[in-house]
Amino acid sequence: MNWKKEIKSWGIMLGVFAFLYFTGLMTPIIGGVQSLVLSTGLIRPKVLLEDKTKETFDFSGQFLDTDGDRVGLSQYRGKTLFINLWATWCPPCRAEMPHISSLYDKVQNDDSIEFLMIALDDDFRKSMDFVEDKGFSFPIVHAAYGLNPSLQSQAIPTTLVVNPEGEIVFYQEGMSNFDNQEFQEFLQGL
Repeated sequence: MNWKKEIKSWGIMLGVFAFLYFTGLMTPIIGGVQSLVLSTGLIRPKVLLEDKTKETFDFSGQFLDTDGDRVGLSQYRGKTLFINLWATWCPPCRAEMPHISSLYDKVQNDDSIEFLMIALDDDFRKSMDFVEDKGFSFPIVHAAYGLNPSLQSQAIPTTLVVNPEGEIVFYQEGMSNFDNQEFQEFLQGL
């Protein structure tokens, strides 16, 4: 009799997961839970990383903005550049978006800092609709023309910070809560 209860329990769990998966609710729910975890402050960005730091950033390449115009990376030379590679189908990307948006709202009036949120979805309209629906105010671009070597990554989300001298001073693969005083001061101090 005990094995029948076990099979029934597993059947219910599989049914719930199948329902969430096939209705498309799995990604937003997982992203929401991960965002709550980020809100606790347990996962924070590591400002000093060895990976791509101190490499010279490649400013070649273009993206498509929300108006359909080309945006060249070269226009960001001489500024502090916060870059995030993301997609709507990526739960960790969705989880960190509210925190990136909050950070952007705090530093958007600083003319020396630019945000480049690079959408990797095949359909850019889906990315634009997501950002609009969530009320995020940061600008987004689409990787319609590919990614240069400096932006190649093994995972998303990936976040880079490039200083005004053109060096990568922060590189992280994976989600984080960038909306904290330490990271804001790091950006503004470059």
